[in-house]
Amino acid sequence: MKITLLCIGKTDDTYLIEGIDKYVKRLKYYVNFNILVIPDIKNSKNLSEEQQKDKEAGLILKQLQPQDMVILLDEFGKEFRSLEFSAYLEKMMINSVQHMVFIIGGPYGFDQKVYDRANSKMSLSKMTFSHQMIRLFFTEQLYRAFSIMKGEPYHHE
Repeated sequence: MKITLLCIGKTDDTYLIEGIDKYVKRLKYYVNFNILVIPDIKNSKNLSEEQQKDKEAGLILKQLQPQDMVILLDEFGKEFRSLEFSAYLEKMMINSVQHMVFIIGGPYGFDQKVYDRANSKMSLSKMTFSHQMIRLFFTEQLYRAFSIMKGEPYHHE
């Protein structure tokens, strides 16, 4: 199985980049994982929220294949405990899902076209975090999920 984290805009904060890189390196032993960054929309200050979401939707949808399992990281999505997330990923592997794409939207969320394409929504918390921090939190939770699957001592319950 391959897992992609699709994001809008690059991360500039060094501490986040270092944290993300730490877990990306660890994940290579478990799964084919990559982060795909779509550049920020140019001249977004001249666009309404809806216009910006529409432009981002076009760029997001262009990256997806029809067979991809698409999960939006969305505040109204299903919440998992770490053990449940691990079991969910394992179920996807057993069901022969070839490519899971987790998507972090832009500052205003997702356009309806992206919601329509998604297979599901997942929330990492009821709290709101910056789009930059979510990348770190997601990669850490993905690493945690695979370490749980392998019975390794990273996670304590």
